[in-house]
Amino acid sequence: TYKTRVTTGVKDTAGNALSSQYETSSGFTTLTPSSYQMGGSIQGTELSLRLPTLVTTLAGAAATGSTDATGTSARFNYPFGMTTDGTNLYVADNGNSLIRKIVIDNGTVTTLAGTGSVGSSNGTGTSASFSRAQGITTDGTNLYVADTNNHMIRKIVISTGVVTTLAGSAGSTGTTDATGTSARFNGPFGMTTDGTNLYVADTGNELIRKIVISTGVVTTLAGTGSAGSSNGTGTSASFDGPIGITTDGTNLYVAEMDNHLIRKIVISTGVVTTVA
Repeated sequence: TYKTRVTTGVKDTAGNALSSQYETSSGFTTLTPSSYQMGGSIQGTELSLRLPTLVTTLAGAAATGSTDATGTSARFNYPFGMTTDGTNLYVADNGNSLIRKIVIDNGTVTTLAGTGSVGSSNGTGTSASFSRAQGITTDGTNLYVADTNNHMIRKIVISTGVVTTLAGSAGSTGTTDATGTSARFNGPFGMTTDGTNLYVADTGNELIRKIVISTGVVTTLAGTGSAGSSNGTGTSASFDGPIGITTDGTNLYVAEMDNHLIRKIVISTGVVTTVA
């Protein structure tokens, strides 16, 4: 907030008219980047510093189902991962094997993709199928889904609902670093993106994987592949039950369920440390 003092008939020493003067109001504070709360699903998005504390139910009720409706008339079945493009929420509705969309402004719930039956078919909207999808993230144009029981990473074009397989193969587990459907995962769970790459908590393999979105190339960023809690660089570090993952664009932060730890990974080097 600024106070504005408008003046007339005043000239500087050179004879130039001064039409206005400006002064900051008492107590004015400039926020620094470090003051912002970060961590939107599109990572690095600033969040309000004055978030309200009122808790309400946006959608769903204490009953299972797959009903598309508004607010508490809609139904879900063990919703797991969630992401947003700022206008809508996108939910990995795990028990229904569906991807749901919620309009934030009014709570309207629709099914974006999935038949509601377990499967691995690519297709458009409700002709595609998933198997207990859990992790989900977005770059604002596409959704990326950790299709956990299929051991695949799926891509959904938000505007059309077209579903394709970005990496992994249905029913085939492993740790293979390769491109697209030649790569292998084991129960991938959490997922995040910096807009160029996806980072996957490959829970069953105790690994953190990287996928180049444009090519589908999969590599192992960190982890030995065996359960442990060692800090180190890249494949010399170990994890036990990595599930949640997010990024600030420079580092990854991993919620490691079975070790009860929060780990930090420097993306550029693969150096793994324990934050808490």
